[in-house]
Amino acid sequence: VQLQASGGGLVQAGGSLRLSCAASGRTFSRYAVAWFRQAPGMERTFVAGINRSGGRIYQDSVKGRFTVSRDNAGSTVYLQMNSLRPEDTAVYYCAAGTSVISSNLASPIAYADWGLGTQVTVSS
Repeated sequence: VQLQASGGGLVQAGGSLRLSCAASGRTFSRYAVAWFRQAPGMERTFVAGINRSGGRIYQDSVKGRFTVSRDNAGSTVYLQMNSLRPEDTAVYYCAAGTSVISSNLASPIAYADWGLGTQVTVSS
């Protein structure tokens, strides 16, 4: 599946952004989808994921602030980000996979398809 992430930008601390991950090419409902992020000089880390049945998990630092959701009819996954902090600044990537299970939903190696990232910058 081909993925296109969008919605990034520059926002002040405390603000909100909504990222979108649009998919094309395959039956989207078969895929688990996750968001990862990578700050300069840092490893890519898991942010949030949603499986085929709608189950969700989050990195601890974003719980209560970020919400991941999916629209299978529109082949899109969203990441609503509220109460943004400067440490949320990173390039955000969406990834999709059909072999993802609950135990590896947060692991990047579980995802075969990746989109190009979208930059999120949070100013203090």
